[in-house]
Amino acid sequence: MSSREQHDRMANAIRFLAMDAVEKAQSGHPGLPMGCADIATVLFTRFLKFDAKAPHWADRDRFILSAGHGSMLLYSLLYLTGYEDMTIDQIKHFRQLGSKTAGHPEYGHATGIETTTGPLGQGLANSVGFALGERIMNAAFGNDLVNHYTYVLAGDGCLMEGVSQEAIALAGHLKLNKLIVFWDNNNISIDGPVSLADNTDQVARFQASGWNASHIDGTDPEAIAYAIEAARHSDKPTMIACKTTIGFGAPTKAGTNKAHGSPLGADEIAGARKFFNWESPPFEIPADILDAWRTAGQANVKARTDWEGRLAKAEPKLKAEFERRLAGKLPSNFDAVIADYKKKLSADKPKVATRKSSEMALEVINGAVPETIGGSADLTGSNNTKTSQTKNITPDDYGQRYVHYGIREHGMAAAINGLTLHGGLIAYGGTFMCFSDYARPSMRLSSLMGIRSIFVMTHDSIGLGEDGPTHQPVEHLAALRAIPNHNVFRPADAVETAECWQLALESEKTPSTLALTRQNLPTVRTEFVAENLSGKGAYELAAASGEAAVTIFATGSEIEIALAARDLLEKHGHPTRVVSVPCFELFDKQSDDYRKKTIGNAPIKMAIEAGIRQGWDHLIGSDGIFIGMTGFGASGTIEQLYPHFGITAEAAAKAAEARLHGK
Repeated sequence: MSSREQHDRMANAIRFLAMDAVEKAQSGHPGLPMGCADIATVLFTRFLKFDAKAPHWADRDRFILSAGHGSMLLYSLLYLTGYEDMTIDQIKHFRQLGSKTAGHPEYGHATGIETTTGPLGQGLANSVGFALGERIMNAAFGNDLVNHYTYVLAGDGCLMEGVSQEAIALAGHLKLNKLIVFWDNNNISIDGPVSLADNTDQVARFQASGWNASHIDGTDPEAIAYAIEAARHSDKPTMIACKTTIGFGAPTKAGTNKAHGSPLGADEIAGARKFFNWESPPFEIPADILDAWRTAGQANVKARTDWEGRLAKAEPKLKAEFERRLAGKLPSNFDAVIADYKKKLSADKPKVATRKSSEMALEVINGAVPETIGGSADLTGSNNTKTSQTKNITPDDYGQRYVHYGIREHGMAAAINGLTLHGGLIAYGGTFMCFSDYARPSMRLSSLMGIRSIFVMTHDSIGLGEDGPTHQPVEHLAALRAIPNHNVFRPADAVETAECWQLALESEKTPSTLALTRQNLPTVRTEFVAENLSGKGAYELAAASGEAAVTIFATGSEIEIALAARDLLEKHGHPTRVVSVPCFELFDKQSDDYRKKTIGNAPIKMAIEAGIRQGWDHLIGSDGIFIGMTGFGASGTIEQLYPHFGITAEAAAKAAEARLHGK
């Protein structure tokens, strides 16, 4: 058999697994796997460094299917190359409840899926973090342990989504030359020809952003191989525009939107079998072709064992550090470092904004945890995300720890996910809380994947003042709290901020958002407590002088107001307690007994937070008193805005007393 004939038959194995799985499911996208089978076959058999039997090998090349609707391409490759958990049974149960072969690839469902893709552009934007992560780890541990490529298959939709421009501009700027993107240039989207909505010269666009980019025939294996080889010898990231035909081989649907998002149908598949001279029944791969694929899956065993040998012989401290980081474990002295720092804060009682408290905590954390990688979306001086240890990462120096993401919130959040998924790093990045709206799709995916991405959101309320309602978040705390598996921390002072950072770093399977103030806040935790009280999500900060008539729940900057309201109520003979609620999500995980005790049974329950009420009723009840926002903010100083919107100790005490007196 000629090598071209073998290539064609190996590529056809992908095509027919995809066609047959989509047909059996009566749901899915056969067009991309049929059009891109040649690209995938060349990449996986001739270039990709991976070992199907050791899928978590740290120095493997990463393959990211950004066009996640083409998931059957990836699942076919994982089955054909011999990933143990991707069986033919899984392929037959494509898109069925409980299978590893979900409609779009989901991280953690099966080995070989590097990130969750489906929302278009996300995989491409994640890949910038993956490629940057490789360079950062390479700078720390050298070529012997870290030296791999990141390959991405992206579609027209990925390149139309706005996040793609944020991603490619950042990658071009950072000269991430080990990032190689294949564009499935098939000129078809769901509505029809791409020309209905777009006529961008994508090659020119990538070149303008500092990439190599060129056109090739995406069905010519030698052209594909030549382009990959050239990309691997470049000093820039590379985009290869692969001219393909969606649904290639389908007699009437090839090259049309009818091959995109629905099964081809029995007649069309029969025609494709004839076109490709493929005589095997559904889900059966000829033995010689399956053997060839399985051989490809094991082609890098020696490369992997050589790498393991280098790791074994590495200097013991370096080896231990590499293995600790890859395992995602914090340094053994981390808890002690935080405890010492909390003692100092309780003694010093600083009056600073929690964005400053965060910077102070990071100064300690970044000194103790060398794998943290900071950054900001062009708001470094406002987010306070940079410390003495985090100097700028540049194209000439990947050995530093701070990324200037530019005004690219969505791209930053996606890159943070990529850095996290790469392994060995803990990434955080900052912007204004209001612009979590621009980062939210990536924040949601970090929650869906269950990874330790950390988002620093400063200027967390109307308390930011004169920038006005465009910059003043009111619904954002509620919106972020609505995301499942996402810890939203709103610390009240420097001690709680340190605790919340500790929790975010320890949280390996849940991402975190820290909501931080612009305005200065007093230290309210003046007595050192070894336990991380914020870890309970809510705790009694100030007890009532007798049996509580009022319980005030608050977060962040409003704790100061709650404590002042308590003083007023206590003076008027109404025993009042204050509960700090730094994290709803962690409080919900506490035992029923703890939750009941913390909520208490005071007849009047009140919440104070400079945001909307949504989410608070499960603490204060639908009849509880809420002191906060009911609409958007306004331009003015903080001293004007809080009284203007009735978020004051006096207003809170007055509302409680009115209820106490039955008014």
